[in-house]
Amino acid sequence: MASTAPGPQSTPTSSGRVALILLAALLVGGAGYLANRARQHVERLNTQIGTLEEALAQTTVDAEAAAQRAATAERSAIDATASAAQSRANADQARQDALDSDERAIVADRRATDAVQFLITAEEEARRAREEADEIRRVAEAEMNRLTEALGQIAETRRTALGLVMSLDEGYLKFDFDQAELRPESRELLSRIAGILFTATDSAITITGHTDARGEVEYNQELSERRARAVADYLIAAGLPADVFTVEGLGMSHLVDPDDTAEAHSKNRRVELGIVNARIIESYASFPAR
Repeated sequence: MASTAPGPQSTPTSSGRVALILLAALLVGGAGYLANRARQHVERLNTQIGTLEEALAQTTVDAEAAAQRAATAERSAIDATASAAQSRANADQARQDALDSDERAIVADRRATDAVQFLITAEEEARRAREEADEIRRVAEAEMNRLTEALGQIAETRRTALGLVMSLDEGYLKFDFDQAELRPESRELLSRIAGILFTATDSAITITGHTDARGEVEYNQELSERRARAVADYLIAAGLPADVFTVEGLGMSHLVDPDDTAEAHSKNRRVELGIVNARIIESYASFPAR
């Protein structure tokens, strides 16, 4: 087998080696340059990442602050809504209170008006009642004056505030000694009195018997009552209504003359007719004279 001698291309020349070295140097230098550029790029990226992280952190803080402000604003809005609702409720209540107050004021005004009207009506009724009472009293007073004048022509008669008193002593009304029976002349006198009393209206008559100061007290009281009863019975029998009479005996308790003389005894032995007008009494009781 024939041997093959190496050709000229298999052995590098010096210029080839230089080229290889230069190529290697270029490769090494290019790799360093690229590494340096890569490192710088990475550093820039790290810087950007750091900036982005800081921005992200700040954004997070800002977001949390914004969220806090939003929560605070929401609470404030809720509180404001509640306050507004309470204010509306208070306003509604105030309006209702105002309406209620106005209604109460209207009711109070109506009551005040009613009270004033009632007072006016009451005063008018009182005025009419006083006028009526005055008229009744005037008529009754005129009637009493007429009776006083008419009876005064028969026996001693005096006017009183509510009526009159007619006194019939022994000069007018005679009884037998220690007796209660009426004498004929006494009956005639009482008939005249009865004729006048027939015309009296709304009158009440009290017949009171009196004795002089001689004798026993109890006996004189009983005798005076029997004589007063005899006068009342005669007037009733003459036609006057029994229910207008009141009879009493006072014996020697109301002497008109305390002397111990025949004239004094005659004055004290008497029967008195007290006549009052019921209409006068009623008018004075309702509306006292002014």
